Amino acid sequence: MREIQYREALREAMTEEMERDERVFLIGEEVAEYNGAYKVSEGMLARFGPRRVVDTPISETGFSGLGIGAAMYGLRPIVEFMSWSFCLVAADQILNNAPKILYMSGGQFKVPIVFRGNNGAGGQLGSTHSWSVESMFASVPGLKLAMPSSPYDAKGLLKTAIRDDDPVFFLESERLLGFKGPVPPPEQEYLIPFGQADVKLSGTDCTIATIGRPVHFAIEAAVELAKEGIVCEVIDLRTLRPLDIDTVVQSVKKTNYLVVVDQTWPFASVAAEVAMQVYERAMDDLDNHIVRVNNDDVPAPYNRSLEQEMLPNVRKICEAVRAVTYRA
Repeated sequence: MREIQYREALREAMTEEMERDERVFLIGEEVAEYNGAYKVSEGMLARFGPRRVVDTPISETGFSGLGIGAAMYGLRPIVEFMSWSFCLVAADQILNNAPKILYMSGGQFKVPIVFRGNNGAGGQLGSTHSWSVESMFASVPGLKLAMPSSPYDAKGLLKTAIRDDDPVFFLESERLLGFKGPVPPPEQEYLIPFGQADVKLSGTDCTIATIGRPVHFAIEAAVELAKEGIVCEVIDLRTLRPLDIDTVVQSVKKTNYLVVVDQTWPFASVAAEVAMQVYERAMDDLDNHIVRVNNDDVPAPYNRSLEQEMLPNVRKICEAVRAVTYRA
């Protein structure tokens, strides 16, 4: 293992898959000449040339549709959104076309495409640039959705996504791009299957299920709570489509309490769906109602202090765990 940044792990995954399969190419705004808006694709233009690392105009509608057409005819595009907030102008292409083409064509056209880029708030980018889109998009059948929280998962899940024959929505976090973590060397290939959650910390007193950047807040909260004698089990869901609810249910059967943390608004959120599925499968194992920790139900503020307060954070998670376990 060696320590590399989250952005480097993404770059390695794309580079290795482009070397393995000549049908894979990267397209998006500033991915080539500028080395990527966030330097994720740094050096890839020099390595693969302008036919496989392609700068586009500022038109998500156009290059998303182009990528879908290319995928239908046998290529395997990686489409980078500078921000998932910008993908909303391409909703018809990515939500009304890509996930439905296999079904509507009677299996004649697969759409092996990856849409990836930064998702969520935390960087003082204002309300219109801080969307957390997972709760909206996870409800659409026909697509897969991954949200890695570490460099190890970023590489392993992205390689799996690129090889998948279905559209994959790959949601990264700008706030994690510089985060370092252990990743095997390039000669040691690994893939992480979709629908396989990861137990980050084992515990007996309360389950915390989460995904993406909030995984780090949950781990920090678990460390704080352990000082009070509350030993939490932290589960990183990794993917929402497919969702590994079985791992969460098994944990709840052991701990009897559940807090679900996600970075979307509370109404019709990821946390609401996870909670409902646990109620359906393990209600008799719960010793209290499930508590959700979401973004506050307001547009993302620009002010740094207000933005941090709006998001799930360590304090909110600790308070939720104390409340659900009757320690408040």
